[in-house]
Amino acid sequence: MKTSKVYLTLQNGKQFVGQSFGASGEIVGELVFTTGMTGYIETLTDPSYYGQIVTQTFPLIGNYGMIESDSESKKPWVSAYIVREKCDSPSNFRCEGTLDDYLKKHNIIGIYGIDTRELTKIVRETGVMNAAITRSPLNDFTEVNKYRIKDAVKAVTCSELEYLGDPDGIRVAVWDFGAKSNIMRELAKRGCYCIKVPSYYTAEQILSLNPQGLMLTNGPGDPAENTDIIDNIRKLAGKLPIFGICLGHQLFALAMGGKTKKMKYGHRGSNQPVKNLDTGRVYISSQNHGYEVISSSLSFGKLSFINANDGTCEGFEYPEINAYTVQFHPEACGGPHDASFLFDKFILNMKEGKYHA
Repeated sequence: MKTSKVYLTLQNGKQFVGQSFGASGEIVGELVFTTGMTGYIETLTDPSYYGQIVTQTFPLIGNYGMIESDSESKKPWVSAYIVREKCDSPSNFRCEGTLDDYLKKHNIIGIYGIDTRELTKIVRETGVMNAAITRSPLNDFTEVNKYRIKDAVKAVTCSELEYLGDPDGIRVAVWDFGAKSNIMRELAKRGCYCIKVPSYYTAEQILSLNPQGLMLTNGPGDPAENTDIIDNIRKLAGKLPIFGICLGHQLFALAMGGKTKKMKYGHRGSNQPVKNLDTGRVYISSQNHGYEVISSSLSFGKLSFINANDGTCEGFEYPEINAYTVQFHPEACGGPHDASFLFDKFILNMKEGKYHA
């Protein structure tokens, strides 16, 4: 199969030469890496990767093919995809196609044959930066330097209400900031009736659905730019049980008067250790975020989880208003299921009738 040479140029001027697969073309994005050994289907379809060029640190990607039912949303959201080696002959009884064909179908640019180990080390040492994929060596850095991800949540949220689960179950409003599908699946299998609502819904619109609980989902971009959502969260706090994940965790902290900041290279992968400060127990978690909550900026609530590697905030409890949030992904698809008990806690809060603080 004939391939063409492509160039990956980082904002700091470092250039890599690789081979093209997937769609052909040129693009600029924010370069990040993820450490998951499996779960590349979930990575491609996670809306939290909107606007980003994603590098897989695991060297061989595509070996079990593409499987539509394993997707975390209706389409891939990465701007481009970088792997060391792609597999063109997957072996899996569930396989429905190759990674190459999937990227072509969805017009996602791919590169293989790059030293992803060296690339990851650069990002770890220098920090997340913009990059460009081009057909010829890049000389003009204007577009690369000025690129930034904006209006990300607006770009990935659903456009109308979606439903999942038993209509006679516990009614949960799932506020879609870029939700992974497994969040709703985890709630539905615990007896909930999930109503996914677009990010632009107001507090009044959400309350009109008569939910017994509110889920704040994951999503992409800078949390602080979502000022309308933050204002509406503030109006809902204390009116019903709330559980926030990832971006939802950050937005709730901002609504409670806290601050967030961009991390050097973020946490992306399925092997991040988080420590429960009440019990001392460490859980292995799946994560995908480039911003963190500054725990010292919150005068309300209490820190519940920290990252065992770097000590950053991984969770906050707000018992006075029956809310809790975590930075990691307890739905973990793909990833470990260590923290799935957090969904059970949410169900218990609602079943006990704690609809109001």
